[in-house]
Amino acid sequence: MCPVAPAKRWGDGEPGATGTDQVVGFGLVAVSLIIFTYYTTWVILLPFIDSQHAIHKYFLPRAYAILIPLASGLLLLLLVGLFITYVMLKSRRATKKAQ
Repeated sequence: MCPVAPAKRWGDGEPGATGTDQVVGFGLVAVSLIIFTYYTTWVILLPFIDSQHAIHKYFLPRAYAILIPLASGLLLLLLVGLFITYVMLKSRRATKKAQ
């Protein structure tokens, strides 16, 4: 019977995140939180505020609330598709060279 090594867990002698990693992670979380707050305010709260209120000047028209995420999603799908195509072509070339 083959013994199974215990799974390594963080803190088992492995180095943790460096200071740079932590700063970058904090920055990404902060940017995500700002975008989430802005978008939530724009889409959910703004329709209930009078259109003459001064807060409306800080937000784009509501049509962009659909167009921006749609365009971002399509761009993400395109990039993922291109990456998968690249990996598959590279794998095929490596297989042909090995034969």
